[in-house]
Amino acid sequence: MTPRPVKISAVGTHVPERIVTNDELSLTLDTSDEWISTRSGIRERRIAADGEAASDLGAIAAARALEAASVRPKDLDLIIVASLSPDMLFPPTASFISGRIGADGTPAFDLSAACTGFIYALATGSSFIASGQAEKVLVVGAEVVSKMIDWTDRGTAVLFGDGAGAVVLEVAESSDEGILGFDLGNDPSGAGLLKLPAGGSREPATIETVESRRHSIRMNGGEVFKFATRIIVSSCREVLVQQGCRIEDVDLFVPHQANIRIIDTAARKLGIAPEKVFSNLERYGNTSCASIPLCLDEAAAAGKIGQGELVLMVGFGAGLSWGSCLVRTGGLKRIEE
Repeated sequence: MTPRPVKISAVGTHVPERIVTNDELSLTLDTSDEWISTRSGIRERRIAADGEAASDLGAIAAARALEAASVRPKDLDLIIVASLSPDMLFPPTASFISGRIGADGTPAFDLSAACTGFIYALATGSSFIASGQAEKVLVVGAEVVSKMIDWTDRGTAVLFGDGAGAVVLEVAESSDEGILGFDLGNDPSGAGLLKLPAGGSREPATIETVESRRHSIRMNGGEVFKFATRIIVSSCREVLVQQGCRIEDVDLFVPHQANIRIIDTAARKLGIAPEKVFSNLERYGNTSCASIPLCLDEAAAAGKIGQGELVLMVGFGAGLSWGSCLVRTGGLKRIEE
């Protein structure tokens, strides 16, 4: 059976109200706006309220995407949620979101691939449609990483923010538009470089793990930087070669928003012109699985995702995992706010 073409028809996003600037962080950390911005490109980030979880943000983003696509929740065939900060280890955050949007009875599950999760979820959702097992799939990236940060650790506290983004996947009208292909991978030799050590079956929660802050993100920033700048280039080249495209054909480059130096270095190595690179890192920080859909929404609002344009997305993160996706857009619907 010939795979059916799959398109991203609509996008929706939501971020918390609270804005935390670099200057505010400098009141409690040995840092400054200049130190943070020059090393990461971040000037502020959104932080979830007490009691606000990933499903709270994700449900709003999902509802907006469905409204933009004119898809009723009951017509969904599948819901996939990518997150490294789920509401709970189980039940899946996707279950909470499905209940919030009124998609009772719809299959729903979480996908864990750290900051690469959104691309992995796109690949999974599109496979269901391409194979004929689904007609409409909702993919959500939802994060409240602020609840998993050691706010005394300057190396991680300044980098992350909270937010959610969702897209609707549907059958494309022709094979000339939609998702063209993926390149996915993982290097387990680097699994220890970026992790949340405690809280799972390897290191269950104890008084000691809480007191030693082992329920917070730990990262070897230098090694992750080396990995990211290398893997973005090789993965993007691989997916372009698969589809017979050149880097010059790319109209918009949407990388995971981790660090502006990573983005700039990778774009330069790839030979992508700066005006083709989309980034909102300055205002949101690293929102993990939400970063790419947040960019897609803002790029669409700015008129940067038009009919027939070639969009290259790439994610990378713990695992160490990576994923690239090449899309020929047919336009991306969104709700004007």
